[in-house]
Amino acid sequence: MSDEQVVPENRGVTVEDLATVDLTGEIVGMTGRGLRMRKFTMEPGAVWGPPHDHVGRPGTVYILRGTITDHRDGVATDYGPGVGWPEDRHTLHWLENRGAETAVEISVDIVTLD
Repeated sequence: MSDEQVVPENRGVTVEDLATVDLTGEIVGMTGRGLRMRKFTMEPGAVWGPPHDHVGRPGTVYILRGTITDHRDGVATDYGPGVGWPEDRHTLHWLENRGAETAVEISVDIVTLD
């Protein structure tokens, strides 16, 4: 990500926790970790930043409605309904909705449980 790229402040994003599964006892080595599913609703003009990584928090995203722009490595990629992207330890990105329609995504990731 370019140091020259200015990311607007967070705005227009609603996050809803849908479910979490405690992976302790489910998979060897996953004590204290959980599988989390969330729904992100992004109004037109919404921004989800600042640039963040997914080190220790891998996941996947699936777009249900609208178009979400994923900014990583200086490249902006638009994703529409029915597609998504992986988020792994190499991911450093931020998201926005540059369209006129509300966008909705489902995000599933592995997190450290409190």
